[in-house]
Amino acid sequence: MRAPACRYPWLGLLVVWAALASLGPARAGEAEGAKALSPSEARKWLSRIHAAAHERNYQGTLVFSADGALSSARVAHFCEGAQSFERVEVLDGRMQQIYRHNDRMLTLWPHSRVAVAEERDPRQASLRPVIEPRADEQYELREQGTEHVAGREAQILLLSPRDQNRFAQRLWVDSRSGLMLRADVLGPRQQVLESSAFSQVEVDVKPRPQSVLQPMKQLDGYRVVRPTQQPTRLDSEGWVLSSLVPGFMLSSCNRRTLDPVEGGAASASVLQAVFSDGLTNVSLFVEPIDRARHTRPLLTQMGATHTLMQPHGNDWWVTLVGNVPAQTLKQFHQALERRR
Repeated sequence: MRAPACRYPWLGLLVVWAALASLGPARAGEAEGAKALSPSEARKWLSRIHAAAHERNYQGTLVFSADGALSSARVAHFCEGAQSFERVEVLDGRMQQIYRHNDRMLTLWPHSRVAVAEERDPRQASLRPVIEPRADEQYELREQGTEHVAGREAQILLLSPRDQNRFAQRLWVDSRSGLMLRADVLGPRQQVLESSAFSQVEVDVKPRPQSVLQPMKQLDGYRVVRPTQQPTRLDSEGWVLSSLVPGFMLSSCNRRTLDPVEGGAASASVLQAVFSDGLTNVSLFVEPIDRARHTRPLLTQMGATHTLMQPHGNDWWVTLVGNVPAQTLKQFHQALERRR
């Protein structure tokens, strides 16, 4: 896990919410007694959560837990008209600061004095996970009562997968605003694989766009790395999936080139395709084999995040990352075909 994240800093964003078991006990056995929501009720809840993630102004401290490790980050989200601003400041370990204004994103690594400036697909721009209303097609929603998170009353929703290709999730949703206050990813025995929750949060705060824009301008002393990102299609790159894993849809496909942030003699080019089921994503990376780095296949798990790295034929190396069971990543790898 660490090797690809260091070589490609944007890869680390895929797992920053999952890399850091439980903040509370799993509610094993409660799904049977919880109220199942009708399709219209489920879509209403998911639409409300989706709208709150985009339209509410909030700031607070998020705590992450996985594999017995804890980490935290200060986060903020502001909107002013059509403008969107986000800030994430990782407080533990290898400190990192991420700022976003609309589709512009800047990642600062203070220790190495490197700044990665890039453009994000507007559909993938948010720094926090965003739930799409269509998630009800792959998950059954049940209400499980209310609790308090960070001093705010929250409705508990259980999203149970309709097949074995994804994990269940339990969400604590702010009763007043619809903002997601806590999310647990659950394993097949309802055990908590990872959790993220606000320990403190303020909702509907006054927007402070300059707290995002100002750091994006203050780059004196930083080496600025500017990845190139070119939208493309899998088939035009010579790749196809013989079959999609049920429920997952292609949401973006890009070719990225990025100068190495931590040493290395040459820039790297990688094809990235992102697939979503409305709740969770799977990212597929394809690059030419580098015999010095790509020495053996690897399957790792950190919390709910599985990473699968394997060769594809003699010339290509494939990396798959997602908060899904390992078998789901294997299905993606098995379906990938080179057509030229």
